[in-house]
Amino acid sequence: MAGAVSPATSPPSVIPAPAIAVIGRSRLRVPKQPPGDPRGPYTACVINSRRISVVLPAYNAEATLSRTLAEIDRDVIDEVVLVDDASSDQTVSLARELGLEPICHESNKGYGANQKTCYRQALELGADVIVMVHPDYQYSPLLVPAMASMIAYGEYDMVLGSRILAQNSVARGMPRYKYISNRFLTFVENIALSQKLSEYHTGLRAFSSALLSSLPMERNSDDFVFDNQIIAQAVAAGARIGEVSCPTRYAADSSSINLRRSIRYGLGVLHTSLDYRLHRHGLRHCGYLDFKPGQLRDRLPEPGPVEDPGPRVSEQSR
Repeated sequence: MAGAVSPATSPPSVIPAPAIAVIGRSRLRVPKQPPGDPRGPYTACVINSRRISVVLPAYNAEATLSRTLAEIDRDVIDEVVLVDDASSDQTVSLARELGLEPICHESNKGYGANQKTCYRQALELGADVIVMVHPDYQYSPLLVPAMASMIAYGEYDMVLGSRILAQNSVARGMPRYKYISNRFLTFVENIALSQKLSEYHTGLRAFSSALLSSLPMERNSDDFVFDNQIIAQAVAAGARIGEVSCPTRYAADSSSINLRRSIRYGLGVLHTSLDYRLHRHGLRHCGYLDFKPGQLRDRLPEPGPVEDPGPRVSEQSR
């Protein structure tokens, strides 16, 4: 990781040589900082002085991992955490070659369990903003700084990268049956959760640490429906959820679940929607939704102060 050099601590013409440091489980390239720097020796905190972590829940991602990492802007990202869910290919070896020290599950625990490990590690590292990116290169890692900024500056608590918003997903390669099922499930979820999101099924999402640490995510499924359960929890907590339009790639080396798992996932989404609706009205008790959102809302970050841009120059004075 390369960090920005402050003019107050180093002459403009002198750029300190990078050093290698181990942060938790991730081996990163970090700048040498002067003694007493309040940011500490391992982080640049470029975006509004917030520490940004990217987490990669990996499974058989050998073919796409290098391209994904190449598009993660290490000038603004403080940590990259990769968790391997017992891949059968060389994902772990490649990750180490690329400078990471992956966390490895001894057995395949599931996509949801992988995310739980990712988020726990990022929170332990002291991240303020956690961005989850699928390492299958289907979602653009170039959007990470934009999504992180939306949270780092206090405007949102959670941000989703949408494959639907302001673009023709089918023309970009999304199979038509996936598009139809996406639209149907999203329609149902928006009604059940009283939201207006363009989609709930993206593999590119960001959280504030305040929100993520407040949600009882360990109660969620270890399977794919984890994605929808954590959104339901965020809605229940009163989180501010934003979206950005995300170009996606549908290639042979991008991961995808088979038809049987897709049907199972769809039923899980409908079940989550029903859970939320019934739990909200006191007609069903759901353990993963059983927490006090009023208390959690007080812990979410408020928008920070906006600097005065200075006096404007009128057209007449030019």
